[in-house]
Amino acid sequence: MPNLPASASEYRSLIALLIVSAFIVAGGIHYQTPMLAAIAADFHADAATTGWIPTLSFAGLIVGIVLFVPLGDRVDKRALVLSKIVVMTLAQTLMAVAPSIAVLAAGSFVTGICTSLLQHFIAITAEVAHPNHRGRALGTQLTAMFSGILFARIFGGLIATHLGWRYSYMLSAAMLLLIIPVLWVRLPNTPTTTQASYGQLLGSLYRLWRAHGGIRRATAIQFMFGICYGGFWAVAAPMLALVHRVGPTAAGLMGIPGAAGILVARRAGRWTDRVGLRPVVGVGIYSMMAAWVAMAFGGWSIAAIVIGAMLLDIGLRAAMVANQTLINSAVPDSRARANTLFGFHVWSGNAAGAFLASWTFAHFGWLAVCGVAMTAVVLALLVHLEVLRLGET
Repeated sequence: MPNLPASASEYRSLIALLIVSAFIVAGGIHYQTPMLAAIAADFHADAATTGWIPTLSFAGLIVGIVLFVPLGDRVDKRALVLSKIVVMTLAQTLMAVAPSIAVLAAGSFVTGICTSLLQHFIAITAEVAHPNHRGRALGTQLTAMFSGILFARIFGGLIATHLGWRYSYMLSAAMLLLIIPVLWVRLPNTPTTTQASYGQLLGSLYRLWRAHGGIRRATAIQFMFGICYGGFWAVAAPMLALVHRVGPTAAGLMGIPGAAGILVARRAGRWTDRVGLRPVVGVGIYSMMAAWVAMAFGGWSIAAIVIGAMLLDIGLRAAMVANQTLINSAVPDSRARANTLFGFHVWSGNAAGAFLASWTFAHFGWLAVCGVAMTAVVLALLVHLEVLRLGET
């Protein structure tokens, strides 16, 4: 029998370890968010050029999710987690000493690949949680991830202002070094559910997506939300610097409204356990729509950006907890592959959003960015209402 928790105390200990680890790992690709303007100034680059840093972060995460996360159905997740976290530590160290944006972007790409280990944390949590409490357990795990993102954004801005942006990556590497030996000692072995070859694992992803309408809807909605989320944070710092003349500290503090989303995540999990998925996802969509209405006034008022950022995070977190619960309940024998599909759509949406928003902002300005995001939200709503039906003939 695999070395999964045999008692309540062992379960709580494992969840605590996963929470701390997720907090540390999740921040790795988000320290850059409030620092993009400072990085651009250091390397004498424009917003479109520095936009490659978050774009490649998300692209790397997509590669990691597609090529490595499916292995969690066939290979012990412990080995996958430990391998990725060691490489991630090296990548963050490289970013701290990067002599150019090209090297920084390359390190960001590798960091993104390794950050896919968060999908393994989610799968492990789903495996050990009681089915009636799975939403709550995943909500708690996602809260840790969201908190790590918030921490990275706030401290990334503060460190960039007072010490220099490179020290943010030094902090990240140091925290990863601290958690590696704990994971080595405490992370349990996990069960495998298939002996399929690597090629067969990858080939089964599309068949899994086609076979489950709920998975199709969940992944499509999160792709659209990823466009909104990745797009906002890719241009938030350059927009605030250009329009409102604020520096990286203020840009980093823009992450504080994300605390609203953090507070919502666990409650969304409990709500999902009680009332089901669709009402929670619907609330997330309408919150996201309200966010971009508020954002449209951001060129005139920072307060509008603050309100929009708060609503954006609330909408994203609520929908993600509900959809992640669906993903991890629909196909228990293929959780790694189901999480691959989910993570692929989330982060490809973020990558597309970062690219689209950076390009749109550089050429057409902030209101055009808001238009792109609102289009994505409307498409998510149509999918949720089943006006748009995906993969059906």
